Amino acid sequence: MRISLSLVLVLLVSASSSAGAERKMIRPEGYNRGLPFTPGILVDSTLYIAGFSGEDPQTGAVPRNFETEVKQALEKIGVILKAADMQYTDVVSVQVYLTDMKLFERMNAVYRNYFPEPRPTRTIVGVAKLIGPSRIEITATARK
Repeated sequence: MRISLSLVLVLLVSASSSAGAERKMIRPEGYNRGLPFTPGILVDSTLYIAGFSGEDPQTGAVPRNFETEVKQALEKIGVILKAADMQYTDVVSVQVYLTDMKLFERMNAVYRNYFPEPRPTRTIVGVAKLIGPSRIEITATARK
């Protein structure tokens, strides 16, 4: 089998650029209280944000009001974005996990306030259970 020199060069450049990609941990003050994950990881100009539920950041209590729970989850994502010098308009993909798909429209009503057009791609998944009494968890990917 014969491989062209240009193909070899492309493969070498590609391998060396991805191997040298710098990973920067994004951990705002008060986030990740000893848990085994990083709130955000910035690789080159792409930010990967961990899943966040909507418990109160100070007390850890999940609000009774579902819209408040959604807002708090999105606000946590906003803190990670800000720490990486990004904003909601830089988000390109969102994954939402709901324990009750009947909450979809209520989640959407809050979600629309955070992501203007063109909105990021999105996946909504119904799950049986999340950690504790949370009804929602949201993760996102952003790119500058």
